[in-house]
Amino acid sequence: MQNSSSVTVFTLHGLNETASHKYIFFAFTLLAYLLICLLNLTLIISIIIEKTLHEPMYIFLCNLCINGLYGTAGLYPKLLADFLSDSHVISYAGCLTQAYVIYTSVLSEFTILTVMAYDRYVAICNPLQYHSIMTSLTISKFLLISWILPFCDSTIGILLSIRLPLCGSHIDKLYCDNWPIVKLSCVDNILNNVYGYIVLLIHVCQTLLIVCSYFHIVRACVMSSEEMSKFMQTCLPHLISLISFTISIPFDVLYSRYGSRNIPQAVCNFLAVEFLVIPPLLNPLIYGLKQNLSQIRRRVMRVFCRKYIF
Repeated sequence: MQNSSSVTVFTLHGLNETASHKYIFFAFTLLAYLLICLLNLTLIISIIIEKTLHEPMYIFLCNLCINGLYGTAGLYPKLLADFLSDSHVISYAGCLTQAYVIYTSVLSEFTILTVMAYDRYVAICNPLQYHSIMTSLTISKFLLISWILPFCDSTIGILLSIRLPLCGSHIDKLYCDNWPIVKLSCVDNILNNVYGYIVLLIHVCQTLLIVCSYFHIVRACVMSSEEMSKFMQTCLPHLISLISFTISIPFDVLYSRYGSRNIPQAVCNFLAVEFLVIPPLLNPLIYGLKQNLSQIRRRVMRVFCRKYIF
């Protein structure tokens, strides 16, 4: 039996069925990663250099895109290297690092989306008090919570995993995740389970805050055509981002914890990476290219026009 002192590498088994078409998968994955980087960086740079976009909603959006780049950086470089390699292994330290990056990205994404929901609630339900509520200090506090809370949650989760002696080194996923590592434990992992449920409870509370915010937003919009227009312009993109992310995460969580031998490997792979493909691509598209957020679109067009003119 192996334990944590002797396990120096993990073997990833998610790419076993892709060997015959690995160059095709590599090309499409590389294209997706480059597109994610291009779209998110364009939106981030546009928001930073355009002073008229230095408002709470756009600041939170900028952080959402930064988090998207952070999370995908934990997956794509290693995945691309694995496509071109015959052995899909990762060091113990590298596995924990990858799990930490992906875990913090997921928690940060949901926290930022929660903050954005509150921002839209204040903007639509209390427009006269918006600037007195969403001050620079308040925005700074929200941003600190959006980053520090997930990083603390992830640090505790990883530390609880490090203490476990391991009886295996095979991970049935494309990448390292915290729970697949915990499942390799030789001893009872009840403490990890309890902590997992505590983190889940925290994010269920965030979900309730989002639902409550949108209940008041929709109720206010029904009473006013002007507020309905504002909802369609700013809340609808946020709602689409929230739904796409919220739908993709449970599939991966359920598969990581319970798995299924009856699900084809290709389906498992898609469910495992969906939250690191769809939201990072969708967020800059619906916010930056959608006609209703014309400030961002005009700024992006100016950036590209200057590039081609000069």
